[in-house]
Amino acid sequence: MRLLLIEDDASLREGIRTALKSEGYTLDSLSDGLQAVHALQHEVFDLVLLDLGLPGLDGLSVLKTLRADGKATPVLILTARDAVTDRITGLDSGADDYLIKPFEITELKARIRALLRRSAGRANSQLDLGILRLDVNSQSVFFQEAPVSLTRREFALLHELAHQPGHVFTRDHLQQLLYGWDDDVESNALEVHVHHLRKKLFPGLIRTLRGVGYALDKDARP
Repeated sequence: MRLLLIEDDASLREGIRTALKSEGYTLDSLSDGLQAVHALQHEVFDLVLLDLGLPGLDGLSVLKTLRADGKATPVLILTARDAVTDRITGLDSGADDYLIKPFEITELKARIRALLRRSAGRANSQLDLGILRLDVNSQSVFFQEAPVSLTRREFALLHELAHQPGHVFTRDHLQQLLYGWDDDVESNALEVHVHHLRKKLFPGLIRTLRGVGYALDKDARP
């Protein structure tokens, strides 16, 4: 899962980055509203953590621009503005949730998990495809009821493919999902992850569409 954190407080930004990266998320961060709008228009994120008091362009304007562009990306507002009217304005502008600073990092993590489940159309953290089962909270995978050890990026890739079996995801989409701006990416990195998943699970699970991308074959069997 790739998240974008838009927060101008450097110490809070780094604290959240450290806490969420330890949970296996790919996390990019910005401190400026105008930069955030550009990133949201050109890159793929699964969830946005948005401060309201930003330089360049305020958080509500960023949110309104995102929704005006037709993007349904879940947005969790993080702000010190605790008045009921502020919360109502944020939610009416298109936010999915609202968390008041200061907050416990455990609550932030729980709200992120809930929003990601909701955006994927699931009521719980389990993704069950019969012979393949994923638990998003624990980042664990079971193949034919046997546990399978995956790296963080292998899990993220499998999860993205598995939540829409049969859908073809482009290489660009998957690479943006797996790698943040700070990551050094080899040209064949995505292919390596796909190879490892096929080896750890079974070869026919992931289908390659040459020149396009990859799909999880919902009818494949080992």
